[in-house]
Amino acid sequence: MKAYEALARFYDSLNGEVDYGGIADFYQAAFARAGLSPELVLDLGCGTGKMTLELARRGYDMIGVDGSAEMLSLAFSAKYAAGDTRTLFLQQDMRELELYGTVGAAVSTLDCINYLTEEGDLVRCFSLVHNYLDPGGIFLFDVNTPYKFKHVFGDQAYILEDETSFCGWQNEYDEASGLCRFYLSLFEEQRDGRYRRTEEEQVERCYQREELEAALRQVGFEDICFYGDTDFGAPHERTERWYISAICKK
Repeated sequence: MKAYEALARFYDSLNGEVDYGGIADFYQAAFARAGLSPELVLDLGCGTGKMTLELARRGYDMIGVDGSAEMLSLAFSAKYAAGDTRTLFLQQDMRELELYGTVGAAVSTLDCINYLTEEGDLVRCFSLVHNYLDPGGIFLFDVNTPYKFKHVFGDQAYILEDETSFCGWQNEYDEASGLCRFYLSLFEEQRDGRYRRTEEEQVERCYQREELEAALRQVGFEDICFYGDTDFGAPHERTERWYISAICKK
């Protein structure tokens, strides 16, 4: 199955611990640090729209882009349930981004960038984000770190569960290629008490800090900063997620 084709309906419940409000606070603080007050913000890899709609509630005009029709279906449902008539959701590949104009800021949450696995994907995506940012606009994204791929993912297996579903998660990390494969078995309880099983495979690439910086600079980003948390703390050797900001220079 394609990534998130099966996982989409489980995604929010299995990520219930994610502090979207705290990450949104970080984005707003980063805007302020850069002296920006963006009106229109792009959420790249928006998934079910949690972050998109959180920022919309804070007054930003939002465009959410994701490649998964299943994830976007849930995002549309959440949008209408919230009475949001302004947020725009688009189904697009991050490597083929096409907007109607520029935006003042772009964000990408929960390691979407790690899903750029092929040679040239990173530069292509960053180049398109740069193209659609206003001069001086900010790009904020996060990635799983090399430490996390090696010591947390590795070849480990995990179980994630809630009241009606659970997910068996087996990892397979190849340090030489930088690719980590996730084999997921998802079980969802049906009305008759039986469980429905679906399978899904996902792949992420581990990027070194130097690769990310080089790709950003190559396409025209400057003032690149790496943080170890959403409080703008410095990363350390055991940091599991880098939060990165970069300013668009044209």
